[in-house]
Amino acid sequence: MTSFTRNDALSIAAALRMPSRPFIGGDYRNPTAGRSFKSVNPATGEVLAEIEGCSPSDVDAAVAVAKATFESGVWSQKHPSERKAVLLRFAELINKNLQELAVLESLDSGKPITDCFTVDVPFTASTIAWHAEAQDKLFSRIASTDSNALGMIVREPLGVVGLVLPWNFPMLMAGWKLGPALATGNSVVLKPSQMTTLTALRMAELAVEAGLPAGVLNVVTGSGQVGEALGLHRDVRVISFTGSTEVGRMFLDYSRRSNLKRIVLELGGKNPAVVLADAPNLDFVAEQQAFSILTNMGQNCASNSRLIVHRAIKDELAEKIVAACGNWKLGDPLEPSTQLGPVVGANHCNNIKKYLEKGRAEGATLACGGNQLDRPGYFIEATVFDRVTPDMTIYREEIFGPVLTITEARDEDHAIELANDTEYGLTASLYTTDLGKAHKLSRRINAGTVSVNCYSEGEITTPFGGFKQSGFGGRDNGLEAHEQYTEVKTVWMNLAAPARTGELRR
Repeated sequence: MTSFTRNDALSIAAALRMPSRPFIGGDYRNPTAGRSFKSVNPATGEVLAEIEGCSPSDVDAAVAVAKATFESGVWSQKHPSERKAVLLRFAELINKNLQELAVLESLDSGKPITDCFTVDVPFTASTIAWHAEAQDKLFSRIASTDSNALGMIVREPLGVVGLVLPWNFPMLMAGWKLGPALATGNSVVLKPSQMTTLTALRMAELAVEAGLPAGVLNVVTGSGQVGEALGLHRDVRVISFTGSTEVGRMFLDYSRRSNLKRIVLELGGKNPAVVLADAPNLDFVAEQQAFSILTNMGQNCASNSRLIVHRAIKDELAEKIVAACGNWKLGDPLEPSTQLGPVVGANHCNNIKKYLEKGRAEGATLACGGNQLDRPGYFIEATVFDRVTPDMTIYREEIFGPVLTITEARDEDHAIELANDTEYGLTASLYTTDLGKAHKLSRRINAGTVSVNCYSEGEITTPFGGFKQSGFGGRDNGLEAHEQYTEVKTVWMNLAAPARTGELRR
């Protein structure tokens, strides 16, 4: 990556073939009656491609293909080691096409090209490979019974799986969901966000090149109407959705109105970073917190957007965080030195600016940032609000941008009370040098992942998901992710059944 330049990125961009049609049955196909939509470069506002959107009838076609493929057994009944081999080739092809995919992801989402090169694309490949490697090491269980019976507890793939992706991590979220869904033998209908469609379509093409049978992975494109059709479809057995809590509620309703399909939701967050008076080196804390709120332009449901800090060190830490945020370079995402690119689009940019206005109006102190850059694209400065109180809108609502709030805590109990004073519960960080406090207080924080003395979402080996209104029904990552795409079956065998009358036992 050190030798990669902006001119290299522009050269690759000029040669890119932009996928623009849904991928159903192993190839791109023309939709029946959907509406086209524009893929826009957030750094310039220019149109990258005109994407052909699907209609509900296209969703029907994709589900029908996925169901027929599943029932044929061409993938679902393969030995797990055979599925593993195909998925490992899929991961290899993602890495082989690293430059193309990284530039495509950066253009479509506004992500800094260096992040796409070093995080999004390689982590997508390694995630798929990890789940592929895990699947043939997972065994069924035998129940404890007497000698006259055998109880087997087995897991079977569900069938057609609907995967609905967010726009903030298009490739990586695809990897989080495709890895376990495909490794367990399901067929998939994947719907990317209308705002970031391109890499999902290219990944489907690479999957077929790797040997995934046609019809196992299908990609439907378009608006929320397409997601609704997928959520209501009676042949879809599970929906895994990452996105807003508002839309997550819709999928629960779609399940109620249709076939009571399983719903797995990873939703919003308003995550706290609790910094106690005995926290470790404050320069380190400031760097971790700046990374938490600025990586991916703050468009991360797991970012620690609420800093809750003991009054004894609050002013000192606030000053260090402002300085740390100032070190992040904001600019052209195709420039390798850029760390902070544009937010995803015009509507989202305007929404963030409304929160900036509310923060000022409600009395928070603007410590830095607070503006959109006067240039093409949707660039928001790294922003820190100090003296934020729990009654303020910017404290309570998810902004989903590079905006941090700082709130003072009187003591440890007050800090934990503030941390839990939210409808969300996705992630949290806790900074303290006292091991006893680390154990005790991390248990008291209501969040699916609590990181001590760092900002972290865990890794592929650890399940990721939320408490309260941050999640529902399952977890991404870890072996737990395999469970949500399978059904548990008990096979009970009577080993002492009597022979038929007149027959001899053998």
